[in-house]
Order: sequence, then structure tokens, then C-alpha cells
Amino acid sequence: MAITASDVKKLRDQTGAGMMDCKAALEEAGGNFDEANTILRKKGLASAAKKIGRVTKEGLIGHLLSPDGSKGILVEVNCESDFVARTDDFQQLLKDILAQIDEKGDAADEAWVKDPAGPVQQRVAAAIGKLGENMAVPRFVRYAGQGYIGQYIHMGGKIGVQVEFAGVTPAIGAHEEFVALAKKIAQQVAAASPEAPRYVSRAAVPADVLEKERSIYRAQMERSGKPASIIDKIVEGKLGSFYSLVVLPDQVSIHDSKVTVADLIGAASKALGSPITLTRFARLKVGEGAQPDL
Repeated sequence: MAITASDVKKLRDQTGAGMMDCKAALEEAGGNFDEANTILRKKGLASAAKKIGRVTKEGLIGHLLSPDGSKGILVEVNCESDFVARTDDFQQLLKDILAQIDEKGDAADEAWVKDPAGPVQQRVAAAIGKLGENMAVPRFVRYAGQGYIGQYIHMGGKIGVQVEFAGVTPAIGAHEEFVALAKKIAQQVAAASPEAPRYVSRAAVPADVLEKERSIYRAQMERSGKPASIIDKIVEGKLGSFYSLVVLPDQVSIHDSKVTVADLIGAASKALGSPITLTRFARLKVGEGAQPDL
């Protein structure tokens, strides 16, 4: 059958492939659009395979947050250039991947995201074929059903932070005092440099990590000539500085250097008349999970 210009345009609109590729696929498929689409997808996957190995250090952090704050997702999607990251097609890829993770729910894990035959990698492969750059989804974070979730997106999507709180009722979650608190804490995590906080409390720091720090501090004091009891006190004092670096509530607030993050949470809890607890947090920065040069 004759392939018309309108047929080619229709397939191009459906797939985003080039005009000549669409025409050739329709001719090969005898005018069958489904078959032509399959032919283009196969070619897209082939071209995607050729691009695997090219480093992906650009991209954006996609984010999804339910209106009631009960569910939140962050996902890092990488590409090779910031130009591609700003295209409508890449933005749509972000939305599609977020929707797939949301639909998968609790069953979404790293193996599922990286499965070449799975829905996420199928969409990534199609985008690679269309946009001509290697892409990757190195990591994602999903919180759901365990507390109230807040998000903060920094630098136009280059950094994404997700925080979760316990003790937050719907009324508290809508209160401007709490909304401000959630934003301040998320901004605290986003601003962390050179290293982001790792723990939600002192109790969450693993025993082996603490012992390693203690051993380092003791080694530094070996030649001081001070009594063991004094050295122990000095070591514990140095641990306080360590906590202020790696434990989020122990950090000095970036909004007020006279108080800690724990002080902010305490003040908000008092103002709202309910104890609020920070239960977990995550920070994704574009490029930190990028594929290495091969």
C-alpha cells in the first residue's frame, strides 16, 4: 500500500522518531501502525545499546508528593547534557518513571527499576533512542504510610530532599508552623556541604562507626601524657562534634546559628501542642549516582 505523508506524520507524532525512519518502518510493516511502532522500538533499543557506557552526569531529580503528605517519591534520572535534561521529552520521562514507581508501590525496588525488560528501563531505552543520549536511573527513594512527608527541590531540580515526621495529624500537617518547620529541615539537608547528615538521631549511629571515631580520637591523644580518665572525657567531647556533623537534629540550624535542628523541632512541637519526631530523610543530588566512565 502507498504510504502517505499524513501516515508518516501520524507515526512520528506517536513515536518521536525521524520522518525517514517512520516512512521506512511503515513501508516495512506494510502500513500497519502497530508493527511499524514495534520496528521503531526495536531500532530505538538498538541505538540505546550503542550509547550504553557514555557517562551520565547531568539530569534532574523527579519528585512526587501526595496532597495529604502520606506518600512521597524522589528519583534521579541522568543524561549526558543539561540541554537534554531541560527538554519536554526528558521532563515527560521523569513523570512517566515517577508514575511507574508510584503504581508499583511497596514492590518497587532497585532490581525492578534496573530490569531491562521492566517498564522503567523500557521508557529509558525509548528516550535514549529519541533524544540521542545515554540515560540512567541510578536510584530512587519512596516513603509511604509511615508518617507525614515533606519535600524540597533545590537548584531547579539538581538536589531533592525528602523528610518524614511522626506525630503529625492532618490538622498539624496543614498548619503553617509545621509547614515552615518541614521546609526548614529539608533546606538544612539540601544545604549540607561537603557531606550531608547521615543519621536521624544519635541512637541511629552504628556502634562500629562510633568505635572507629573513638579509636581515632584516642590515637590522637596517645602522646599527650594525660590520664586515661581525662582522655576519655576529651574523646567523648570530640564525639559531640562528630554528632553535630552527621546527626541531623544535632546540627546547628542554617536559619539561626543560635539553635540546633532539634531545637527547631522542639519549639514547633510546643507551639503545635503535639510531640513531633523526625523519623527519616533522604537527599539526592544529580551526578552522585551517575554511571562511571567506561
